Formats: sequence, structure tokens, C-alpha cells
Amino acid sequence: MTEGDEELAKDLGLVSAMTIGIGTMIGAGIFVLPGVAANTNDAGPIVVVSFLVGGVIAMVNALSISELGTAMPKAGGGYYYINKSLGPMFGSIAGMGDWMGLAFASAFYCIGFGQYLAVFVGLPSLAFLSPIQVGALVAGAVFVAVNYIGAKETGGVQTVIVTLLLAILAAFAVAGFFSFDYGILTSDGGLTPNGYGVILPGTALVFVSFLGYAKIATVAEELKNPGRNLPIAIIGSVAIVTTIYAILVSTMLGVVPWRDLVEDAPVAQAAEIAFPSSLLGFSGVAAVAASVMTLGALLATASSANASILASARINFAMGRDRIVTNWLNEIHPSYATPYRSILVTGALIIVFIAALGQEIEVLAKAASVLHLIVYALMNVALIVFREADPEYDPEFTVPFYPVTPIVGGFLSLGLVAFMDQIEIALSGAFVLAAIVWYFLYARDETTQEGVLSEYVTRREDELPDGVVDAADAVAPNEDDDFSVMVPLANPKTEKDLITLASAIAKQKGGTVDAVHIVKAPDQTSLEYAAENPEVFEEDYHGILDAAEQNAETFGVDVETHTILSHRLFEQIFDAAKSHDADMVVMGWDEDAHGSPGRVESALDELTEDLPCDFLVLKDRGFDASEILVPTSGGPDSDLSAEVAKLLQAEYGSTIRLLHVADDTDAGREFLADWAERHGLEDAELLVESGDVEDAIARAAEDASMMIVGATEQGLLSRLVRRSLVLDVVDEVSCSVLLAERAREKSFLDKLFGN
Repeated sequence: MTEGDEELAKDLGLVSAMTIGIGTMIGAGIFVLPGVAANTNDAGPIVVVSFLVGGVIAMVNALSISELGTAMPKAGGGYYYINKSLGPMFGSIAGMGDWMGLAFASAFYCIGFGQYLAVFVGLPSLAFLSPIQVGALVAGAVFVAVNYIGAKETGGVQTVIVTLLLAILAAFAVAGFFSFDYGILTSDGGLTPNGYGVILPGTALVFVSFLGYAKIATVAEELKNPGRNLPIAIIGSVAIVTTIYAILVSTMLGVVPWRDLVEDAPVAQAAEIAFPSSLLGFSGVAAVAASVMTLGALLATASSANASILASARINFAMGRDRIVTNWLNEIHPSYATPYRSILVTGALIIVFIAALGQEIEVLAKAASVLHLIVYALMNVALIVFREADPEYDPEFTVPFYPVTPIVGGFLSLGLVAFMDQIEIALSGAFVLAAIVWYFLYARDETTQEGVLSEYVTRREDELPDGVVDAADAVAPNEDDDFSVMVPLANPKTEKDLITLASAIAKQKGGTVDAVHIVKAPDQTSLEYAAENPEVFEEDYHGILDAAEQNAETFGVDVETHTILSHRLFEQIFDAAKSHDADMVVMGWDEDAHGSPGRVESALDELTEDLPCDFLVLKDRGFDASEILVPTSGGPDSDLSAEVAKLLQAEYGSTIRLLHVADDTDAGREFLADWAERHGLEDAELLVESGDVEDAIARAAEDASMMIVGATEQGLLSRLVRRSLVLDVVDEVSCSVLLAERAREKSFLDKLFGN
């Protein structure tokens, strides 16, 4: 059973959103990397500029993420934007990249935690594992367990953690200011002992410090006033963290000579020197300060690691929803209500990375960065595609100086990758290649979603070079070979004829029937309660599906049955057709068959989307397909009418008559003969009438047992709310009427007012 109507409360304010970004970035840059960055390639004090350059690159990307976040406040973040824009192959790269990048980052944070844990307690070596790795493995196991059982990190707790960290770092900055010695900063080679060429390699190393700001976009749906607060939170958190990094790294290097700054627990070392040994008659102040800094480092790295594991589960969920990966990963634990399999797989990767690469902390940091940089570059491309190819793209915040900003963001992201070491580039390249191979071996056959770019190419295939069209086709998802007819069932009186019609079509198409029973729960009742007590809402809720299965089996077609509990009925059909990948929906049509569509807000919801597949709506007056009348004036809906008529003719040997009403009857005959030939209905009887359309149809329908007619081009709002689904004559004829509407892309105005 599935839920059909979930909504997230908008209970996150600007401060909470900023603390999410700051809290996930503040740990690594200050507490783990300064000693490593200063000593790598003998960079020295100029490494402060590396942090500033990293902040600039992050800021350019933050502008693009802010625009995408206000346009599409959805879970999944970068993966969601790229998959929707560039298609599932690039979505696979982005999803796998984000997932693996977070696993590398989590391992890196755990190593940082292990470094400071080793300061507090004596940790043993174990086999080939160093004491720091042992501490990191313990931390990783604890963080995975916490996520497995579902302990929550609320916005309030995150705010407290960030406030506490900022207070600790502020105290360190004040103490460092009074202990700062410019001579120490410039000793041993000056500010640039090995020139300016070490700046960008240093940036490549420390960029892992800026990976947290994109997480704000993943909670955009829960933000108050996201159009204003999301850009401020993302851009503000990057600006604040960059400033903090610059001040505190400068302070550390002005307190401890850069060659003496340790690579393990550098903040504790600097604090012990920066703070006085005694203050106001109290001795041991420096030692206490070092201990407080160590506790702060444990808190910061634990928070970052925990948040990364949490985020990886959300990315897996988003990929599973789009069938990029199997939904097996996202199964919810029956007791803890967490995606435990996803968490365990991610946890296993983290443990492997700690064990295999834990003594090469630079490799962990750079591998996390390079995978995220690839995703950032793709996000900038995605933004340009949305702007140029999606007429409905409407962000509340827009990047300044478009298209320069996203182009620069893409080049800066990929350019920084060039300054990584070969091992990180090779490692990341292997993951990208694996994601592409995974797409072609698995996801391409499973997912059905095409990107905005692919749809744009398809719409303009006559205008674009053949190579572009061929390339788009080469990476597009494989079409599902199994034709699926979904039948929403709510009324036992009409069920048999609907299943008969759907089975006849499915049999001729070599497809299957998907019978979906939608049970409505009152708005006041939670869907969770309804799922546990379905008998309360319908005494024999299995009976209608059992009967449907028996009816379909008489045609020899495969049938699947599902029950969906929802607060909606009519509108749920659209959602079910999407989630079940139906090629066609066959549904009944009367006052009570699927509930009243009288709720205007529900109709408006549907206006935002196109029909997910072809629709057939049966006004049932007894199923009899022996004499079929097909009125037509051309158009895609009439094309579908002709296809269905041919399928029923093949199944039942039906006699088909085609009707066209025109003032110029000679032109009308020419049109109808040509239309019949184009639709393979040359053997049909052709009727051409003049005068009132509805009167002509009513006369022709007197001898028909079934009429198949295309939907009017009135807007969906009109059809749902005013119940003007088709011509009024449909209510006047005595035969069954089958209304056909072909799925196709319409503009918003066409959906609203018709064309």
C-alpha cells in the first residue's frame, strides 16, 4: 500500500537553516586540516589563501544551488536537479558521486574524530590499524548504529551544537589574537616559502571543508519563505565559514610555527600555547582550554559524520524512487522506521575506507572533494539547461550575470579537479565509469524518466544535427516493452466491463492489466491508521480485486492487483498511473465512480502536470463492441480513438463506422478517406454529415453499440470542475461511450483554458 498525500511542515527558519550549513562545514576545516595543509608540499602560511580560494569557488556554486533550490525544493539535492535536467545517465553519475563522496567524507570525519579521541584516551594499535584508525572505526560503528535505530538530530540540537562551537572558537580567536606573533607567521621562509604555485593544490586539499552548504537545499521544502531564506542561508553560511577559516587558520599559524603544527589535533596544540597558563589566580588554564578544544573537535567531527550518513540515506531514497538503484536498499525497518539497508551499505563503505585509506587522510579528503566537484559542475550545466529548455522553470532566486556565473562555476569546479593527485582522480574516474556502466546494465531498463534536455532534443529533432539526436537516443532510457493498462476500481457495478475492456486491449498489445483499488480514508484519519485497519473503511476490500483478477484471467492476460489508501480518489488515479508506469488508464465515468472532483484545489494540482499516459473513460451502458462509431475531426485524441477501435475490432470482429461533420461535404469526404487510410481503417464505413455536430453524432449513434470519441480540447479545469468532459451528446445517446484522451505535452494556458 502506498500513501498518496504527504506534506512537510514549513517549520525551519533562517537561523536554523544557516546552522545546518555552518554545522556541517565547521568541523574539518578548523579541527583537522590546518596542520596537514600547511605542511603538504611545504605550503606554509599561504595555505590561508587556499581556504579563501576554496570559499570563492564554493560561493559561485552556492549561487547556482540557491537558484535550483528555490525552483525545485525537493529531497535529493544535486542528484535531483541533474537527473531532472540532464537525464538518468547523468543522474546516475551524480547520485553515485554524491553517495560515494559522502561515504569518503564520513570516513574523513571519523578519522578526525579518532585523532582527537586519541588525545583523550589511550588507543591501541590493532593489526595494520593505527590507534587513530581504531578510534575512527569505533566512531564510524557508533554513528552507523545511531542512524540505524533512528536517533534524530533536531534543528534545535543542531543550533545548540553550532552555537557552542562558535563560542569555543570565538574564545580561541580572542586568546590567539593576544598571542599572535607575525614573526612566527613569517618565520622559516616567509609567507610563501614555496611560492604561489602551492595555493591551488592546497585548495584541492581543503575544499572538503566546504561540502556542507548544499545540504541546506535538501531541506528547502521545510523552510519558511524559501525564496528569501534559502539563498540567504546558503550564501551566508559559505561567507561566514570562509571568514572563520581565514581568521582561525591565520591565528594558529601565528601562534605555532607552521612546520611545528601537528597534523593530528592541531587546534588542541595551538590552544595550549594561545591561552595563558594561569589567569586571575587560576592555574592550568591552557590545559583546560586544550581539553575544551578537543571536546569541541569531537563534537564537530561527530556532527559532520552523522549528518553525512543521514544525507547519504536520502540520496539513496531519491535514486530508488527514480529506479536508478533498486528500492531494496530503501526498505524501512519494521521497528525503527529507518532505511536500514541503505545505512548498513553506506556504513560498510565507510568502514572499508577507514581501514584501507585511514593513514592517508589527504586521499580521503580529496576523494570526497573531487566527487562533489564533479556534481557541482553538472549542477551548473543543469541550471543552464533548465533556463534554456524548460519553459516552466521559474526560480524565485536567480544567479546574477547569467550565463557567466554558472559557466564560471562549472569551469572552476572541474579546474580544481586538475589539482588533485592522480590517485584521487583515478579513484573518482573509476566511480564515474562504474556509474555509467551501472546505468547501461541496470538503470536504463528500469527508469522511465527522461531529462529536460532529452525532451528538448526530441521536440526539435528536425532542427538539430543528426549527431545530437543520435547521442540523446543512445543514452535515453529503454522503453518498457510490456504494455500496461491500469484500471482504477471503486465501484463493483462497473468493474467487470472495465476489466473486460482493459483485458481486450492488453491482450491485443501483448501487455498486462494492473487493477488498482483505491480506498478513500477521511481527511481526519491518518493513512498509517488506515493501512493498519483497512477493514474499517471497506468491509470486503479484497473482494473487488479478487473479482477483477478472475475476470482478466478469462482473456489469458497477466493481471496485477494493488490497493492504495488515500485521502483522495479521482486525483490519486493520476499519481498511481505515474508510479505504476501505466501506458494507458481505463476508468469508469459516473457520478460516484471515483468520487466528486469538486475540490478546486485538487483540480488545480492536476493543472501543474500533463496526463501521465493515455486515458480511456467509459460511460458504461452495457459492454458491446460489435458496432463501433468513431466520430472524428482529426487531432491526437481522435488518433487514439482509431487505435482503440482497431484493437477492439481485432478482438471482437467489430464493424466500424467513421463519422466526420463538415459544412463542405466534398472536402469532408476527402478528409475522412485520407484519415481512415492513415489509421489503417480502410474497411470502415465512412459517414460525412453537415449541420450541427451533436445532432449528427446522435443520429449516427442510434445504430451503434459503442461510440469512441476523442476528448474535447477544453482545459482540464473546465472538464474536472464543470463536468464538461466531452460533448453533451454523450449523455443523450443510448450506447456505451468511450472517451479517449492522448497523453501529450501542453502549455499551462492550454491546460487551464484549452486550445
